[in-house]
Amino acid sequence: MNTATEDFSIQVDGVKGVCPAGEKWAEQNIANKKIPVLSCEGPCVRGDIARLAANIVSKEEPFARACYAETALVPYSAMTRWVKEADKVVMIDGCFLKCIGRILKNLVDEEKIVHIDALSLYKKYTDVFYMEDVPEAERKDTASHVAAKILSALRKTVTLDVNDTATKSGELSADTKETKELNGSGCSGGSN
Repeated sequence: MNTATEDFSIQVDGVKGVCPAGEKWAEQNIANKKIPVLSCEGPCVRGDIARLAANIVSKEEPFARACYAETALVPYSAMTRWVKEADKVVMIDGCFLKCIGRILKNLVDEEKIVHIDALSLYKKYTDVFYMEDVPEAERKDTASHVAAKILSALRKTVTLDVNDTATKSGELSADTKETKELNGSGCSGGSN
C-alpha cells in the first residue's frame, strides 16, 4: 500500500449565492480585525478535539472562528476574503496528516499561517477513530487542555493594541519558539 500522496487537485462544482449569516459574521470580524481560527472537523476523535479546542481559542481576543468549507469552496465570499486578507490565520489540525491545513496553505500565504497539530499536544487516542468511542466529557476535557496550551503560546506571540485587536507586527509566526513547540508531529511516522 502506498502511504505517500503527490500533490493533486479536485474539481469542485460552482455555487450561486453566499451564506447570509456567514457574510455578516465575516464582515464583522474583518471590521474588528479578528484573527481567523480554522480547524479539522469530522467523526475522527482527533478532529473533534481539534474542533472543540478551536472553539475555545476563538472565544478569546483577538481570535474568531472561521468556516474552512466556505473559505475553500465559496471563493467570492466574505469568509474567504477575511481569511485571505488577515494578517495571521490560526489552523488547528487534528493530526499529522494536516488535511485542512494542506488546503489552507494553497489559499493563504503560508507565512501567515500558524499551523498546529493538536494531537502532538495530548498524544492520546491514537488507536481510536470514531469520536463517540471516547466519552464526550473526556473529549471536552482534552480539548480544554489543548486550547490552554495553544492560547498560552499564542499570547506570547500576539501584540495587542488598546482595542484588543491584533497588530500587524508579524509577531504571531510559525517561526517562534512557542509555535514551533505546537507544530510537532503527534504520531510516530507522521510528518509534514
